[in-house]
Amino acid sequence: MIDAREEIAPPASRSTRRPAPVASGRGARKPSTKMKSLKIERVFSTAGVNPFEQIEWDRRTAEITDDSGKAVFKQENVEVPKSWSLLATKVVCSKYFYGDPAKSEREHSVRQLIHRVTRTIADWGVKDGYFSKQDGEVFYEELTWLCLNQHGAFNSPVWFNVGLHHQYHIGKASDKGNWYYDHKKGEAARANTQYEYPQGSACFIQSVEDNMESIMHLAYSEAMLFKFGSGTGTDLTPIRSSREKLSGGGRPSGPMSFLKVYDQVANVVKSGGKTRRAAKMNTIRDWHGDVEEFIDAKQKEERKAWALIEQGYDGSFNGEAYGSVMYQNENLSVRVSDEFMQSAIEGKEWWTRASMTGKPIEKKDASKLLDKIAEGTHVCGDPGLQYDGAIQKWHTCKGTEPIHSTNPCSEYVFLNNTACNLASLNLMKFKKADGTFDVNRFKAAVRIYITAQEILVDNASYPTKAIAENSHIFRTLGLGFANLGSLCMSYGLPYDSDEGRALAGAITAIMTGHAYEQSAEIAANMGAFAGHRDARCSGVSKPAAKDNVESMLGVIQQHRGAVEDIQPSRDFNYLKEEARRVWDGALAKGKKHGYRNAQVTVLAPTGTIAFLMDCDTTGVEPDIALVKYKLLAGGGMLKIVNRTVPEGLRRLGYSASEIENIIAHIEKHDTIEDVEENGTTIRSGLKAEHLAVFDCAFRAHKGKRSIHYMAHLSMMAAAQPFISGAISKTVNLPNEASVADVRDAYVQAWRMGLK
Repeated sequence: MIDAREEIAPPASRSTRRPAPVASGRGARKPSTKMKSLKIERVFSTAGVNPFEQIEWDRRTAEITDDSGKAVFKQENVEVPKSWSLLATKVVCSKYFYGDPAKSEREHSVRQLIHRVTRTIADWGVKDGYFSKQDGEVFYEELTWLCLNQHGAFNSPVWFNVGLHHQYHIGKASDKGNWYYDHKKGEAARANTQYEYPQGSACFIQSVEDNMESIMHLAYSEAMLFKFGSGTGTDLTPIRSSREKLSGGGRPSGPMSFLKVYDQVANVVKSGGKTRRAAKMNTIRDWHGDVEEFIDAKQKEERKAWALIEQGYDGSFNGEAYGSVMYQNENLSVRVSDEFMQSAIEGKEWWTRASMTGKPIEKKDASKLLDKIAEGTHVCGDPGLQYDGAIQKWHTCKGTEPIHSTNPCSEYVFLNNTACNLASLNLMKFKKADGTFDVNRFKAAVRIYITAQEILVDNASYPTKAIAENSHIFRTLGLGFANLGSLCMSYGLPYDSDEGRALAGAITAIMTGHAYEQSAEIAANMGAFAGHRDARCSGVSKPAAKDNVESMLGVIQQHRGAVEDIQPSRDFNYLKEEARRVWDGALAKGKKHGYRNAQVTVLAPTGTIAFLMDCDTTGVEPDIALVKYKLLAGGGMLKIVNRTVPEGLRRLGYSASEIENIIAHIEKHDTIEDVEENGTTIRSGLKAEHLAVFDCAFRAHKGKRSIHYMAHLSMMAAAQPFISGAISKTVNLPNEASVADVRDAYVQAWRMGLK
């Protein structure tokens, strides 16, 4: 039976898993009578008042229907905050409530969901020595308040898995469970139960070697990741191409044959046991012998699907046509070097090489290869590009080895066999009534979430021993944000504007700089991440250097230098000044204490959690349309209307009656532009000079405007210098865009220094 009462959380003093004050094991903190714990400042919650009692609650029915009106999900009498939208209610109840919908034991209240997560993390923090029991209660109330009031949210695996064992005692015993880091042994060990060490990371990067055991083990570990709601990426370059030779004679089948196996594993294992698709990324280097087959693979399958659709097969993404072709359950990206891009631009030759020996295999035309990549992207969105030069330039742990791949959405960019747990902040929640951005509350939220994410690292489980050990060694985190597009719109700023980019750059700089400040503060207490002073890790016994101290500080200095490149802004200079302060602090504290985490931020797509937080825009994106219809993976459709338009109109000086008329026009015509009907122009009431403020990624059916692809790239370029990892973003082009336009977008992105 699931109980929402606060008392169900076992007090930290009675925890069955006590902290292990050991000196063995890399990164373990030696016992010290001088060790101090973090002081948790109360900023959001009220002392002596339960955060759950500070808001009004509502009882609702959460129901999602398909196009015919048939319910595909329904749960009655669910308890949600009254301020939450019906969309947030539907998404949270259908995706995150634990239990069988047909049974009474299923979670039925948002307070149950949030409590099981925040109570568990707070208890872990006390147990592991991050803060005292008293500060642990402040931490619990602050984190609860932030989640409850939609200021921030963890990635989906945290909501799926954390607290099920510790609050509800759920989890089958297993001697083949996931791996966790055992501080007493100084190495990873198998978890005894399914959820005692829950899977908390959304993002994984795994390696593969050129042998059958490794190739098939990757399929197994990927399946385990999908089962608990996560995604994974792998560089397939180590697998010999079909143009090389086997030691016993004959030819290898090449990575493309195994790619089919991985695709089908992803197809049959639903992510998290939900109607959430498995997420997978495969990358290959620009010099691999089978790079051309890799580039063409998904485009060929797309054309097969088109042929089936022409014969009458269902062409929806869950339909028979796409279910009958390969590579529909994974993203494909080519990792390109600066040398390749320069060769493509100059029309030079390009040699592929053997994976095992490095010997030349075949001469290619680099420009034609880039054309093929652009053609594939134009046809079906794949392959994408990853820019190796920029990735390695900002790599904090160069002393270990280069970065080879990414997670499926490509925001987590780090070493093989590592994981990253994500969280995102809702930027609109930090805009004050007077229009200024609340820097102090934003920084306080950064501290709480970075601390919570850090606590998760050693209390979570991982699918392989290597990932468990490397997660302990490097402790990478992925804090990010959502609702940037809405924030720009609320200020009356076009997404494609210097002011909008200045706002984005400064906020991103403050977030990452202060996250590293907090990481250094935690390091002063708990010690720097083990890979900071010892570059070895699982799978890398002979690193490039003895440590990552200089590498880490060098990247921090690059971030600090980039602050000066934030565009001058009439309204946001105070944010740039704060960015200078936090990066100066991050550098000074890091020199003194080191850092607890090798990375601290990414900009993730924030798909589902953006709906949990009632965001109108996801991640770093602009709004895709002022009126949207979202098809759900399990069937059904949700209509989503932008709620930021009135605020933007007020900022631009429109009266209440003018705003009312403009909103009515949007609701009727699905666009803010003037429309033509039966030879008559119907005016929206918006001035022509303000149209750009409300431009979206997609052109409305009755409209003519959309955001140019260069504006998407420019916004990414404004934020990228202040992100530990990378940015997951869709660069939208209109239907009439050519292959040459796609190629130009790739070249411009490389020139801008994107990853």
